[in-house]
Formats: sequence, structure tokens, C-alpha cells
Amino acid sequence: MRTILVLNGPNLGRLGSREPDVYGSADLDDLRLFLIRSAPEGVEIDLRQTDDEAELIHWLHAAVDQRAPVILNPAAFTHYSYALRDAASLVTKSGLPLVEVHISNPHARETFRHTSVVSAIATGVIAGFGFDSYRLALDYVASQP
Repeated sequence: MRTILVLNGPNLGRLGSREPDVYGSADLDDLRLFLIRSAPEGVEIDLRQTDDEAELIHWLHAAVDQRAPVILNPAAFTHYSYALRDAASLVTKSGLPLVEVHISNPHARETFRHTSVVSAIATGVIAGFGFDSYRLALDYVASQP
């Protein structure tokens, strides 16, 4: 069975209650079920969330060591975490796909959200489609050898 890591950054543990007008009313468990149901046969979803930048970086290092592709919602770390960017770069430089996802469209929000330090090293970026951003990323990642 192939495992795809779905890594989520700060405040995404509050999905469902945090700004439902922006992020919707579904929570992280709903996202987990949605992705499990969307995953093709033979693909396991390992969904994780942390508010800790170091933990997220360690998970990216483990992805490289385990040869696991990554779907990453860096959340607020998107805009300034060069440490996270460097760890994400290790994933793509090792030949693994890493797709940056966002539930909302950062470019339709506050100006500071328009810049991503991760996008330039990601395999691709999908944003603005709610949980479907993750499903679209899953479709792509699962199709890669």
C-alpha cells in the first residue's frame, strides 16, 4: 500500500469553527474522511496537523526518508517560513511530488497572503476550491509513479 502524507499547518485544527465564511463548516476529521473516500485503491492517507513549525519540518524530512509524496497546506507558514520551504524543497529534490494546497484562494484575501515562499519549489499549487483543493492534489499525486 502506498502512503500519501497530507500535512497541515497552524490553525487548521480549528477547521469547522475558525472563520467558517472562509474555510467552511467541515472540520479536520471531515477532511480525513473525504480524502479516504476519494483515495484510489491501494492508497493510504496519513493526514496530520500541527501548530508547531519544527514538527511540520520533521514530517517533511520523514517523507523524504520514507519516500512518501506530500500534499502540504502550510497555512500561515506559507508566507514567511524559509525553514519550511527548505524542508519542502528536500521532498521535491528527492524526486517526490509535493503539492501545495489551500482551502481558500490566498490571492483573493489580504495582501500579505499573496506571497508563498513554498510555491516556487512545489510540484504544483492548488488553491481556492475548499476541500476539493486536496482532492485535486490527491488525484495528481496518486497518479504519479
